[in-house]
Amino acid sequence: MKTVTMVEFTAFEKVTPLASGSLCAYAGKDPEVADAFAFRIHDAPVTVDRAAVAAELERDPSDVYAFSCYVWNMGLVSRLLDELVEKVPDAQFILGGPQVMSHAWRYVLPERGNVVVCNGEGERTFHQYLRQLMTGEPDFAAVPGISFWRDGELVTTERPERIRDLSEIPSPYTTGVFEPGKYTYAILETTRGCPFNCGFCFWGAATNAKVNRYETDRILQDIDWISDNGLMVLYMADANWGMSPRDVEITKHVVRNRERTGYPLMMGMNAAKNRPERMAEITKLLIDGGMLTSQPISLQTMDKDVLDIIDRSNIRAETYTELHRHLREQKISSFTEMIWPLPGETVASFRRGLTTLCRSRAETIVVYPQLLLNNTPIYEKRELYSIKVRRVPDEAAEADIVVGTKWVTEDDYAEGVWLNYVLQSLYCQRGLYYLANHLDRTGRMDFDELFARAVDYFKRHQDSSEICRFFADSVANLGNYHLLNSGTHLHLLLHANRAEFDRLLAGFVAGQKFWTDPVARAAFELDLLARPYVYREKPRLPEHVFTELDITRQEKDMAILAPPAVTELVRDLESLDGAPDGLLLLRHPLRRKLPFMTDRPLRDNISYCEGMVLHLREMLPEWTLTDRMAGVRA
Repeated sequence: MKTVTMVEFTAFEKVTPLASGSLCAYAGKDPEVADAFAFRIHDAPVTVDRAAVAAELERDPSDVYAFSCYVWNMGLVSRLLDELVEKVPDAQFILGGPQVMSHAWRYVLPERGNVVVCNGEGERTFHQYLRQLMTGEPDFAAVPGISFWRDGELVTTERPERIRDLSEIPSPYTTGVFEPGKYTYAILETTRGCPFNCGFCFWGAATNAKVNRYETDRILQDIDWISDNGLMVLYMADANWGMSPRDVEITKHVVRNRERTGYPLMMGMNAAKNRPERMAEITKLLIDGGMLTSQPISLQTMDKDVLDIIDRSNIRAETYTELHRHLREQKISSFTEMIWPLPGETVASFRRGLTTLCRSRAETIVVYPQLLLNNTPIYEKRELYSIKVRRVPDEAAEADIVVGTKWVTEDDYAEGVWLNYVLQSLYCQRGLYYLANHLDRTGRMDFDELFARAVDYFKRHQDSSEICRFFADSVANLGNYHLLNSGTHLHLLLHANRAEFDRLLAGFVAGQKFWTDPVARAAFELDLLARPYVYREKPRLPEHVFTELDITRQEKDMAILAPPAVTELVRDLESLDGAPDGLLLLRHPLRRKLPFMTDRPLRDNISYCEGMVLHLREMLPEWTLTDRMAGVRA
């Protein structure tokens, strides 16, 4: 019996290797293949030591190696492939995944006739590939959907039809492919394909806009297995979760399992952008079921011309404004997704878009770097758009960040990334949340100008501030690509360097013309008090001389007497009941926060912070507006 080793390097630890599992389950249902091959999966986080992995695989060599190739692991895969081809020259190798499909010429040397590339959906191709290996003299030209070198010529066979009835693929969960107790993070598909053809994304381009579905009963059984085996996180890997009405029913089943076994604790998803009401219903079900979740709102850009270029239509402005309002009222965390810099986007249009989102009361805004991904429409038009890229300084990855387009210079790109760090600091992490809203509403300074001025200020303080150095290093070294960059940012501003951030903010606002406005000064003092805590810790008064607010510490609350204009601002932003001339009570609740783990590596704490970035509601303070005498009596 020959051995097939599936090699999959996941983005982080203890994630079910779904691609490898599905390939094994599909191939293994053929009795002849099952008799001829023994399957094993070698999965590890992409941070694994390459030398150690190579030594382990060489110590127990395999007849066939199948690699799952993604942007985050291709550097590691390429180096490991080179070593294994040399050390195990009689083995056969197959590469599959979005990074290599249709790019065999880039990843396979002409002299390596024992290396093939799968150019599409893998199950049928992998099965036929193994059947050819069973013959002893394989004819790869008979395998559909692959590329390989033969006599110095690159041969590409016709792709098979996509699997329409996905029940053809056995579940790697319920058929015993995945080892119980090994994983904590489950990836689950309920559909394959995407009806959209967004320029930056591989999904729609790869599936010709067709969506195929797994049977509902099979999905429910997978969820039962995930729950019974105590996996903590469930991620729905569909392109548009919430597009189908059955997604509501599947979510209810997840919640029932959570009530039955206690697992999973959290569910993530890629939200269907044109089904905001259904997505709100799904998120509410999860919240009511005691699960940690946050609703994504996928916009990517606010500029109509950019949307036309990338072939994407967003939900109407009034629709997402209403959605943000609904989520706030339900106290549901949400995050709005943007990408910088898409073709057609400029620094000015990007800033305008962020201002629009801030005015619509978006809760958290996540700005992803634009990756130039193989096999996407933007990749195919990269010369037309004058795309310039830089490779991230990560040997395990093969990620190319777009740092220039026909509309954006490399300096403009850096300015946009600086703008994102300022947005996160002042708005999303609430550094100047109340002040920014006050200035924008009164016309003293809109969000756009405030953020631009803050960028200039932080740039000038790179030599004296650890926080500003972090921003500058991240901009210069493409730090915004890395998994824990946002968590590090949150950890610095809300914990490790909290006092430094207070001083930075104080220095910034004191130098602005609006500082002569006593209401602006009061709003700033309110921001110092209300900025959330990411860890479970006792709130403390900042080292600041308060001149505009009258503060009384109570057992659990801070009683704050503020100018009427500031009280009214909080009343509106936080949807409070009560008289506008009342007393504000501020409380920082513990909710599901974790304490700072002094006995664990800093990376573990930052990983926790990374998760909290998308769950702002778990950190935000609680407000009460009461009459002044009642507040004093309390």
